[in-house]
Amino acid sequence: MIQPERFSNLPEYAFPRLRRLLDAHEPGGEPVDMTIGEPKHPFPDWVPRIIAETASGFGRYPPNEGAPELLAAISGWIGRRYGVEVPPDRLMALNGTREGLFNAALALCPEAKDGVRPTVLLPNPFYQVYAVGALAVGAEPVYVPATEATGFLPDFGALPREVLDRAALAFLCSPANPQGTVASRDDLARLLALAERHDFLVLADECYCEIYRDTPPPGILEVADAAGADPERVYAFHSLSKRSNLPGLRSGFVAGGARGIARMRQLRSYAGAPLPLPLQRVAERAWSDEAHVEANRALYVRKYEAADRIFAGFPGYRPPQAGFFLWLPVPPTVGDGEAAALKLWRETGVRVLPGAYLGRDVGGDNPGRGYIRVAMVAPETDTERGLTRLRRCLSE
Repeated sequence: MIQPERFSNLPEYAFPRLRRLLDAHEPGGEPVDMTIGEPKHPFPDWVPRIIAETASGFGRYPPNEGAPELLAAISGWIGRRYGVEVPPDRLMALNGTREGLFNAALALCPEAKDGVRPTVLLPNPFYQVYAVGALAVGAEPVYVPATEATGFLPDFGALPREVLDRAALAFLCSPANPQGTVASRDDLARLLALAERHDFLVLADECYCEIYRDTPPPGILEVADAAGADPERVYAFHSLSKRSNLPGLRSGFVAGGARGIARMRQLRSYAGAPLPLPLQRVAERAWSDEAHVEANRALYVRKYEAADRIFAGFPGYRPPQAGFFLWLPVPPTVGDGEAAALKLWRETGVRVLPGAYLGRDVGGDNPGRGYIRVAMVAPETDTERGLTRLRRCLSE
C-alpha cells in the first residue's frame, strides 16, 4: 500500500521520546515534573458556575467562527491590551492555538509562489506544529537558528534572498517557547518590513504574552497598526491556556485581515471543531476579566525571583524575560540535554525536557542540543524544590 511521504521525516514527538528515555529508570527522589507547559495554578472559581448555568448549550451546534458575544469580548481585550481596533470580521475563535496555527498554514499558504515551491520560515528550536503545518501544504520548512548569537530570536533577515523571495509564511513566537525571549517593537517592525519586501505573511504565536516580569510584551497587531501595515499581512494567535490557567478549555483566537480570516472560517466550516457554547461563555468571561490574570502573573514573578536566586552564578543562566520556561545550558561536564535529563531523573527525580527535542538538525547542528527546558508551572514550593535539586545536581 502506498504511504504518504510528507510526514515521513517527522521525528518522534517530544514527550513519547522523553518517556522512552526516562521510564526504564527509577527516579532518584520524589518525582517533580518540569517537562510540559501545562499550568498548575488554580483557574478562576467562576468557571464551573458558568458551565453549569449554560449547560443547555451543549445541546446545540456552536457558531463556527465564535459566538458574537465571545468575539466582542476578544475585540475589547485587544483594544485594551494593544490599543488597536479589531472588528469581529477579523477574528475567529479557536479550539486551542495549535489548531489555529496548523489551519492557518492550510488556509493561507499558496501551493506555489512565483511558480516555485514556497518556503515557510520557522525559528529553531520551535513549537512543533509550525513544521507540521508547512509540511501539510507541501511547502519547504526553513529552520532558522534562534541561539545566543541571535539573541534567542530567529534572524530571518540573514537568510538568502532566494529563500526569502519564496517565503509564503513566517512563524514567530514571542515571548519565545522555549527561551522566554521577547521580541521588541523594533524586532517586530523589522520583521514586518522584511515581510513587505519579500511578500510573505507573519503568523505571530503570542500565547505567552500575559506572563512577564514587569513590562507587557509588545504584540504584532500594535506594531503593524503603528506602521500602517496591511492587516492581511499579520495574524496573531492567543490562548487562555496560559493566561487563565485553562489548558483543558481549548480556547484561543486568531486576529488578522478580514480576507484571510474568511478563508480560515471557510476551512473551519468543512473540517474544523468549534468550541462548545458553554465553553465559549467561559472564554467570553475570561477575556473580559483581568483580576485573575494579574494574580496569576504575580505567582510567576515570584518563581522568576526564586530561579534568579537559586541559579545565581550558574554558568550561562539567563533570567527569562517572560513565559514560564527556563532555557538552561548544560555544563560541558554533563554532556548534552539528553544526558542532563537522564542524570536529573536518575539522581534527583526531577523530570525536564532535552532541548534537542524542540529543535531540528540543520547541517549537523541542533541548536537545542546543549540545553534543557524547565517548565516552572507547578506550585511555588514544588517549583523551588525542583529548581534547587536541579541546580545542585548539575553543579556537582
